[in-house]
Amino acid sequence: MTTLQDRPNTALLVVDVQNDVVGKAYEREAVVANIAALVERARREETPVVWVQHADEGMVKGSDGWRIVPELTPGEGEPLVHKNYGDSFEDTTLETVLSGLGVGRLFVTGASTDVCVRSTLHGALVRGYDTILVGDAHTTEDMSAWGAPPPEQVIAHTNLYWKYQQAPGRTAGTVETKDVDFGGR
Repeated sequence: MTTLQDRPNTALLVVDVQNDVVGKAYEREAVVANIAALVERARREETPVVWVQHADEGMVKGSDGWRIVPELTPGEGEPLVHKNYGDSFEDTTLETVLSGLGVGRLFVTGASTDVCVRSTLHGALVRGYDTILVGDAHTTEDMSAWGAPPPEQVIAHTNLYWKYQQAPGRTAGTVETKDVDFGGR
């Protein structure tokens, strides 16, 4: 299990589900609906929901494109972490937030699969977190014009390789929304 001391809790991490990030994303409505269902379940089960919101030159903080999609609303008291790099831990308050909540296990959702979601998965695992990707609750837009595989292949490949990810003393893996168990270890 987690290599972090005294971190028995689990959190749901919602990465960059913002207007400009998911506006043209693959299966946007289904993915956002899955994330919304997970947020509601986490709240019912008193599992912390931690929101991450990206800003950079192309997505200016405060702009409409920067805002979290209207289908998802961070709850009062739910942490909102602002970031400027792909990895949600890099130069942010995320580690402090999770430490304060006693979190050592993360369920990761959001966008974009091939950038911020992957960076955050790896960032969490190398920092000692048990890191589970929710396979039907992340997405990306089509970047095939720039040489990337089609989005459905990017998502499938990420789900496949994260399913078999390992690190000493930590767990990783991929589950579907319906199989998320916030209380299980």
